[in-house]
This record gives sequence, structure tokens and C-alpha cells, in this order.
Amino acid sequence: MSNKTTIIDVRTPAEFMGGNVQGSINIPLQEVSARLEEIKAMPQPIILCCASGMRSEQATMFLRQHGVDCSNGGGWMEVNGNF
Repeated sequence: MSNKTTIIDVRTPAEFMGGNVQGSINIPLQEVSARLEEIKAMPQPIILCCASGMRSEQATMFLRQHGVDCSNGGGWMEVNGNF
């Protein structure tokens, strides 16, 4: 992965505080639409993760519909092993 890849964890702040991918940004799923412009300004591609990959898939689909270069990384533990 490029050093310019952004990792966004869409879990709740409490889940994120319990463990996360180093350098990742916590934007809970329910805040993704409200923070769309902020996300668009981040270095792309963007990898999204959560606990199991379900919430990050929802975020991925939404962001792709709005022109964001992103992919679903699945569970944060899986993403963590790749960074």
C-alpha cells in the first residue's frame, strides 16, 4: 500500500478506543455522510474498516457513489495485519 493511503475506521468511538489500526482515523458510520467533504479531502485511496466488514461495506458503497476512491478492508484486525 502507498504511504498516501488513508484508513478510516467506522466503528463507534468506544470500539475504536478498545483497539485500532495505527494511524487510522475514527469516523463512525453514522457520521460518514455528514463528513463527506472532509473525507473527500483526505489522501486517496481510502481503506475502510470496522469490526466485521459490514459497516465498512456500507460506508464504502456510499463513498463510491460520491466519487471517493475507496475499498472495504473488512475487520480492523485484518487490516491491522497488513499495515
